[in-house]
Amino acid sequence: MEGLLGRAHNPDVLTCIANLSNDEVFTPPEMASAMLDMVAEAWTANHDGENLWTNPDVTFLDPFTKTGVFLREITRRLVEGLEAQIPDLQERVNHVLTKQVYGIAITELTALMARRSLYCSKRANGEHSICTGFDTPEGNIWFQRAEHTWTGGTRESRVDPLTGDEIFVYTGRKCSYCGAGENDYGRGDELETHAYAFIHTDDIKQRINEIFGAAMHFDIVIGNPPYQLSDGGHGASASPIYQLFVQKAFDLDPSYVTMVTPSRWFAGGKGLDDYRDQMLHDHRLRRLVDYPKLYEAFPGVKIRGGVSYFLWDRNHDGPCSVQTMWDGKPLGPAAERYLDEFDVLVRQNEAVSILRKVQAFAEPTMDEVVSSRKPFGLPTNFKGAATDAGLKDPVHLFANQKQFWAERAQLPIGSELVDKWKVLMTRVQGTSAAVETKFLSKPIIAGPGTACTETYVIAGAFSSESEAHSVASYIRTRFARFFVSLRKSTQDAPRRVYAFMPQQSWDRTWTDESLYSKYGLTDEEIAFIESIVRPMEDE
Repeated sequence: MEGLLGRAHNPDVLTCIANLSNDEVFTPPEMASAMLDMVAEAWTANHDGENLWTNPDVTFLDPFTKTGVFLREITRRLVEGLEAQIPDLQERVNHVLTKQVYGIAITELTALMARRSLYCSKRANGEHSICTGFDTPEGNIWFQRAEHTWTGGTRESRVDPLTGDEIFVYTGRKCSYCGAGENDYGRGDELETHAYAFIHTDDIKQRINEIFGAAMHFDIVIGNPPYQLSDGGHGASASPIYQLFVQKAFDLDPSYVTMVTPSRWFAGGKGLDDYRDQMLHDHRLRRLVDYPKLYEAFPGVKIRGGVSYFLWDRNHDGPCSVQTMWDGKPLGPAAERYLDEFDVLVRQNEAVSILRKVQAFAEPTMDEVVSSRKPFGLPTNFKGAATDAGLKDPVHLFANQKQFWAERAQLPIGSELVDKWKVLMTRVQGTSAAVETKFLSKPIIAGPGTACTETYVIAGAFSSESEAHSVASYIRTRFARFFVSLRKSTQDAPRRVYAFMPQQSWDRTWTDESLYSKYGLTDEEIAFIESIVRPMEDE
């Protein structure tokens, strides 16, 4: 019993697990504690000063528990807080664990881990369990294997190799709930399906009642959902799924939802545009705590774009308190602001005033002149000729770290751009550093008679060399790349990341000093920009 109440685990085994580099991202106890502090503060503010942990009726659900870190900390706080109301320790422990704390595990293994963390036994009714109120080994931590629901695909005729009979099979089917591909996740009984019960349902309230065998309503939903599933694309391609868990949590209609997720939804992108719009316009978001620095939130786990956690308060209707964390400490004060002021979430509070100041000029932006993907219709793996020898109408081709030659007739699109002066920008730009400071690659001036593969986008096509050099000088500035930083959350740098960067007149060489002066930036604003973006000359 002492182990339940104590905090003297040094090191905490759940901290050790959280520090492992693994496909599953485990929540460090310190983050779990901070998230619960946030919920408790909101509860007190909304309930006339009541201490959340002294309420014997409030219910908690972690619908994707792994190590049980949230449930363990909730239990510890409730057992301490309810001492006056339920003086007998065993009775108090039984009440908390049977009436207030619930979890849904994402795999059979995490179910065992969570039960071991919470009950001190992998069986809730085992002899070593700290709870004597359960008559089943599962307790209130549920897990059952679920299956995907395959839809779509192509019906193909095959010959049974044993019988010679014609049979029909479907290929390319995907799960209607999570988008998983059957080729990747259509597995036998001996393998994990990653068909998470919480999101594989049309009616989450009914499903919850089925899981726990009673009509359930949870006051607080908290956790760290699975982030992605392989989508069968090139290499390690994966699609985000955490947004599906967040939506199901909202559909349960609790008083509060707090979750930790990747921060890539701030800018949208792959499968996240609708979710981003929903979150930005939901004025029930009460608080957002952001960790932009790689590895900081989850040591040893690389999550490009960082992670964040939020507090959704059903009864809140107003601005959201946004706080950036850096090296374990708040980076400046939290700021109250409406998240839908812009079409993406500008994560740094200090950047908002700069963006407002620049947008007041009402200038067109660079995304209007930057090309879409494949400006000439050529894929990255296109192979041209080593020289222009023998080519009737040769075009000098910029490819992935190489240069080739091709016939003009080989270009599916964009032939009108071949004889223009062009500024080429690498489509993928990023490093493995803890935080990105470049945001864009060096611009390449490509003269008439040139084209490129989809390795590059074109940041403008011009009739004169001087205009191209003016654009290149502008892109090299810290000022210009700062506005890319506000929209860029991954290594990908397509046209949409240029949507905050104002266009200029292309009749001069641009410098940071001339741009700072033009827009009337203060010394503090300049210092902030230069703390984010390093000079391109340092390369």
